Amino acid sequence: MKKLPIGVQDYKKLIIENYIYIDKTKYILELANSGIPTFLSRPRRFGKSLTVSTLYYLFKGEKELFKDTYIYDKWEFKEYPVIKLDMSDNTLTTYDEFIDSLDERIEELYREYDISPIKNNLPTKFGHLITELSKKYKEKTVILIDEYESPILEHINNKEKAEEFRAFLREFYKKVKTKDEYIKFVFITGITKFTKTGVFSALNNLNDISLNKKYATMLGYTQEELEYYFEDYIKETAKEIGISEHQLLKEMKKYYNGFSFDGEQFVYNPFSILKFFEEKKFRNYWFESGSPSFLSKYIEDKKVTYEDLVKNTVSAMDFSTREIEDANANIFFTQAGYLTFKGIKRYGLTEKYILDYPNLEVKNSFSKLILESNYKPKEEAYERVYEIYIKIAENDIKGLIEEIKKIISAIPYNLHKKEEKYYHSLIFTIIASAGIDVKAEELTNLGRSDLVIDFDERIYLFEIKVDKSAIDAINQIKEKKYYEKYKGKEIYIIGINIDSEKRNIDDYIIEKI
Repeated sequence: MKKLPIGVQDYKKLIIENYIYIDKTKYILELANSGIPTFLSRPRRFGKSLTVSTLYYLFKGEKELFKDTYIYDKWEFKEYPVIKLDMSDNTLTTYDEFIDSLDERIEELYREYDISPIKNNLPTKFGHLITELSKKYKEKTVILIDEYESPILEHINNKEKAEEFRAFLREFYKKVKTKDEYIKFVFITGITKFTKTGVFSALNNLNDISLNKKYATMLGYTQEELEYYFEDYIKETAKEIGISEHQLLKEMKKYYNGFSFDGEQFVYNPFSILKFFEEKKFRNYWFESGSPSFLSKYIEDKKVTYEDLVKNTVSAMDFSTREIEDANANIFFTQAGYLTFKGIKRYGLTEKYILDYPNLEVKNSFSKLILESNYKPKEEAYERVYEIYIKIAENDIKGLIEEIKKIISAIPYNLHKKEEKYYHSLIFTIIASAGIDVKAEELTNLGRSDLVIDFDERIYLFEIKVDKSAIDAINQIKEKKYYEKYKGKEIYIIGINIDSEKRNIDDYIIEKI
C-alpha cells in the first residue's frame, strides 16, 4: 500500500517517496492556464500548502513528477522563476521579529537566484526581486504566497497589533499589482477571506475563488476520492475495528465529512482521514491539532454560545465587510473551519448560506471548548460528560437528566442567566460535549423543537421551559407534533422546566410516543 502523507506538504517528496496523492491537477491546470491572480481561503490542514507546492513544481517544469496525473499531457512544462513565500514560516511574536525573518527569506531568494540584493525597505526589495527575476530568466515571474495573513491571525485578540501587521502587508502585497507586467501567475492562500479595505485593497485584479462552486472540492477529499484512493486502508481498518466496510464508511461520514464551501458539495478534512487510517480509532484529530488556548480566549472574550453560531444564515458579502478581528463570531469560525455551509436559502436572486458544525468531530470538541470557556464548570463535572454518552447508549433518560443536573450544578452561580436561550444553549453544549449528535431547534412544518437527539434509531425530543412547568413543555411538543417527521423510529418526548432561583432542572416529564 502507498504511504499515508500525514504532514507531508511537499509535492515532490509525496510523489518520489510513494505517498498517496489525490489527483487535484485538473483544478491546477485550469488555474494555471487562466493566468489570473488567484486567491483561495480554506481552514488549516486542508491542503493549501500542498497546492502551493504542486504549483511550484509545475512552474519549475518538473514534468516527471506529474506522470499519471491529469495535467501530465495537457501542460507545456517549462521553467519559470518562482517566488514562494510561506508567511506562517516567519517569527510572528513581535512586529520587528516578523520583519527581520521575512527580510531574511527575501535575501535568501536573492542568493538562490544569484541576484544582487538592494538596500531598501522590504516591499521595495520584494518588487525589485520580481522584476530582476523576470529580466534575468527572460520569463515572467510566478508568485506563490501561502498563509498570507498569519501575522494578523497570530494577534487576532490584539486589534492594535493586528492592524500594525496589516498595514505592512498591504504595502508588501501591493507590489503584486504594480509589477504586473513582470508576473506570469499569482496564487495566494489563507484561512480568512480579505476585505475591500484590508491587506489586498490595492489588488483589485485578484480573483477570489473561495466560494466559487467550480472549486468547492479542490481541497479536501470527496466521498468518491476517499473510496477510490483509500480502498486498501478502508478494508484494513474495517477488519481491525470489526465492522463492515459499509458501516465504517457510514461512521466516517458522520465523524469527518460535512465541510462545504458552496453549501451543496461536501468534503472530508484530509488531516482527520489520514490520522484515522493511521490509528484506526475514531478521535477528534483535526480539532485536537489546533490552538485550543487561543480559541478559548476568543470564546470567553466574546461570550460565544451555540446560538450565536448554528442555524444562522450569512451572505458572501458578510465575509468581506469587516476585518477578521471585528467580524461576527460565526463568520470567523466559518473561515477557521469550525462552522461550515450546510445548505443555501434563496430569496429571489439573493443566496444565503445556512451555518452549522460540519461533523461530529468538530461539534463534540467545539462544544467542550464552549463549556469550559463560557460556563467554567468545576473540574469534577468533566467526568460527568462521559456519563452522558453511557446514559443515552443505555436509553436511560432519567439517568441522562440527572447527569445533566449534576453538571449544571457545577457551574458558578454568577454565570447563570434567567433566560430560556441560556439553558437551551447550556444543555445543548453539555450533550454535544459528550459526543452525541444533538441538533438545536430542528425545523418542522409547525415550529422548532428545542433539542433533538437521533441515536441508534431512537429519537429524543426536548422542550425546555424556564419558571413554567414540564407539563407546559410536553404539551407544546404534542400540540406542535414535532415528532411526526420521525415516524417509524422509537420516539421519546422530554419536557423540562428550569427553576431560575435554584438555577437547575426542577421538574421533567418523559413519555414514549
